Amino acid sequence: MGDLDVSTPGVAVVIEDDDDIREVVHAILEASGIEVHAAGNGIDGVAAVQRHNPDVITLDLGLPDIDGIEVTRRVREFSDAYIIMLTARAREVDTLQGLAVGADDFITKPFRPRELLARVESLLRRPRGSKLLGSNSSGMRAAELPPAEGSPEPGLPAALPQASKPQESETPALEYNGLHLEVATRTTRIGPNEVQLTRTEFDLLQALMETGRVVRSTTGLARWLHAREYETGGYVSESEERAIQVHIGNLRRKLGDSAQKPRWVETVRGVGYRLAAKTTENRADT
Repeated sequence: MGDLDVSTPGVAVVIEDDDDIREVVHAILEASGIEVHAAGNGIDGVAAVQRHNPDVITLDLGLPDIDGIEVTRRVREFSDAYIIMLTARAREVDTLQGLAVGADDFITKPFRPRELLARVESLLRRPRGSKLLGSNSSGMRAAELPPAEGSPEPGLPAALPQASKPQESETPALEYNGLHLEVATRTTRIGPNEVQLTRTEFDLLQALMETGRVVRSTTGLARWLHAREYETGGYVSESEERAIQVHIGNLRRKLGDSAQKPRWVETVRGVGYRLAAKTTENRADT
């Protein structure tokens, strides 16, 4: 794997109370060309986010004043910056709680510098839409991208994009069952009412709306969010798959959707997610 390169440097806020870790994270991101601002506690961290309007935030869960969960809650009141939680806590419940209140990703300490930079880079380059498969398929097939250098996986069209970097969607707007996504402005509406989504929730919803009734596997969505679409054999942990489930749960809650009788996001049990059928009475999940 070659050197990582954030071609469009962004702004990051590092919220970490451990001086050594804070300096390491600061140095890693700054060396990649990102403008970095740091804070040693939660209160100062929230203020730094307000002041610098970052693209990405690295956030320690175990802060001395207010914990990372509360920081996330407060930040989500005014910012849609990507949030990566850095946690030494072994309990999965802590990570899931952070995702539930609006964080986008997590890394468990100790972590490798390249792993952190790769996660940050993938967020800054995250595709705003992927031309994966058309929305007119009636089959229940998981939409996965093929390896960059090889042939497509069995059952996938050979014409899928092979570019090494995700390209931004050219789709100006998407509509389904009264749900509207304005891709250019990244706004979501149900009828006239705007719905406030995090960047990750918006990205997941856009991915599902672009592929329609084609199933997106939970594993595939995790790879896609981490910009690993082309590494179809890459390992995806249970925690990463669980994170997708939490994001989908948050998305449904904000849309007022039902997992049992979905209007928009349907669970295909044991596989992943797709758009619900346009019928007068949607199928309930079993």
